[in-house]
Amino acid sequence: MSIEVVRLDPAREQLAYAFGGREPLLTVLPGTVVELTTEDCFGGAVRTVDDLPSQVCAFPYLNPVTGPIAVEGAEPGDAVAVHFADIRPVRDWAVSSTFPHFGALTATHTTAMLHDALPERVWLYEVDVPGGVCRFQARGSEFEVELPLDPMHGTVGVAPAAGEVLMSISPGAHGGNMDTPELRAGTTAYFPVNVPGAMISIGDGHCRQGEGEVCGTAVEAAMSTVVVVDLIKGAAPAWPRLESADHLMSTGSARPLEDAFRISQHDLVGWTASLLGLDALDAYQLVSQAGLAPAGNVVDTTYTMLAKLPKSILGHATAYDGIHSHLRGIAERYLAER
Repeated sequence: MSIEVVRLDPAREQLAYAFGGREPLLTVLPGTVVELTTEDCFGGAVRTVDDLPSQVCAFPYLNPVTGPIAVEGAEPGDAVAVHFADIRPVRDWAVSSTFPHFGALTATHTTAMLHDALPERVWLYEVDVPGGVCRFQARGSEFEVELPLDPMHGTVGVAPAAGEVLMSISPGAHGGNMDTPELRAGTTAYFPVNVPGAMISIGDGHCRQGEGEVCGTAVEAAMSTVVVVDLIKGAAPAWPRLESADHLMSTGSARPLEDAFRISQHDLVGWTASLLGLDALDAYQLVSQAGLAPAGNVVDTTYTMLAKLPKSILGHATAYDGIHSHLRGIAERYLAER
């Protein structure tokens, strides 16, 4: 069976800065491979250490996303699956920065302090895709080090429910700017369908990112990305879920951070109970002893936490009738034929 492949290369004026409220740039059938390009969170405007975002970026036009992509037949109550087949930086440079009022270790608009906020500063990374590394160069000394590339997308999601429009910098039940390193190639993300077509958008590529995105930005880069999109009827999760080769993951986005933690753990306990036929307290016990809790972001408008369970303890139970393996097979065929 041939693989349906379509391409989406949006012009700059077609980039979106919110989830919801937009007509699709592309409509695809379930099972389609979509090749797409994304711009970095600064819209490509920060290119040197002297390009301070506050001076070269037009606020609030940050964090552009590519899309929406409508999935034919998707209706509220369904789930859409987005499998990341390939994520590849398209430039030989990337950037990161600190902001005076953004990040986990500075004063913000919600964490008011009398002391001065951190200064605005930019770091330029050399990106060596063939070598699989990006190079950190300290601004205050001659120290430098190579860091392995681990490309991922910080922002992925669908249109919110009830006609709501949410800025692309915000995570929530629709997905959005979750900023988790788990959204790398090989991962399948599951989102609830809130409006006809689901309206998937993707952006905010990172060459790599530590858990928490502590300074507020990752190694920000434009990307060439390939996804496989599918539809699961009547299976909408309450919050976005992820699946990799080895783990199931639930997400939660909220403030304070402990509420994001609780949301993700609550969803994973329920998911585990459903997959294994356990009562709630048995599933709670199992997740408590076998689960992990990596941070997504602790800097955005709401914070994101993940609850992560090894698939090895699930035995023969599979999520969503094994759609992750099915989509991974399509991705492998596509990559072999490309």
